[in-house]
Amino acid sequence: MQFSVCIDAVFRGWSQEEALEALKAAGYGSFEFWGWWDRDLDSLQAKARTLGLSCHALCTRMVSLTDPAQRASYLAGLVESIDAAKRLGAKILISQVGNDTGAVRSFQHKSVVAGLKAAAPLLEESGITLAIEPLNGRVDHTGVYLESSDEGFDIVREVGSGRVKLLFDIYHQQISEGDLISRIGSNLDSIAHFHAAGAPGRHELDQGELNYPAIFKFLDDRGYGGLIGLEYFPSQDITEGLKKLRGLKA
Repeated sequence: MQFSVCIDAVFRGWSQEEALEALKAAGYGSFEFWGWWDRDLDSLQAKARTLGLSCHALCTRMVSLTDPAQRASYLAGLVESIDAAKRLGAKILISQVGNDTGAVRSFQHKSVVAGLKAAAPLLEESGITLAIEPLNGRVDHTGVYLESSDEGFDIVREVGSGRVKLLFDIYHQQISEGDLISRIGSNLDSIAHFHAAGAPGRHELDQGELNYPAIFKFLDDRGYGGLIGLEYFPSQDITEGLKKLRGLKA
C-alpha cells in the first residue's frame, strides 16, 4: 500500500519546508495538504522538486454547496483551486459540501448535486478529480451536512461524472456509520482517495479499534491503485511513527 502524508495534520505547527524534509527522511514520496490560499506555493513547489516529492491532493476553497446562493462563489473558488492543483501537479482536489443550513435535507441534497454538476465540466477539462468528503458530526465536525458515505455515493452517481467521486475517510466513517469494508467494496469505483487515522483518537493507524492491515489487504485484493492519505495527529515521535506505518500490512 502506498501512502501520501497530510503535512497539515501530521506535521501540525511545522513549516512546510521542514515537513517535506521530514517525510522524505521517513521514506515517503508523496504529500498532501489542506488550504492552498494561505501558503507560499512557490516555496512549496521548489522544495518538493528539490526533494523529489509529488503533491497528491489539496483542498478547494471552503464554500458551501448546500446553499444554492453560494454556488457561484463555490465555482469561482474551484477555478482558483484547479489552477493551484495544476501548478503543483496534484490530481485530486478535496471538497467538503458545507454545513447543514436547516433547510429540508432533500433541498440541500439537490443543491449539492446541482453544484457538482455545474463543476463537472471544469474538472473534466482540467483532468483533475474532485473528491467530496463526508465528515463525522458526532466528534469532530458538529453541524456538517454530509456524514453518510451512502448519501455521498448517491450524490456521486447522480452527478454522473468520472471527475466527481468520493473521498472515503476511514476514521470519519468508522465514527459515522461503520461497516467499512462492505461499504468500500460495494462502491470502490466511486472512490477517488482514502484518508486514514486511528479511531478513536485520530492518532496513528496502529492505535485504536480499526484493523488497518485487514482494510489494506482488502484494497490490495480488489486492485485499488491509488494512495492512502495519512491524516492523523501523532501521539508519539513523528518520524518513528511514520517509519513504522510504512510496514503496516496484513
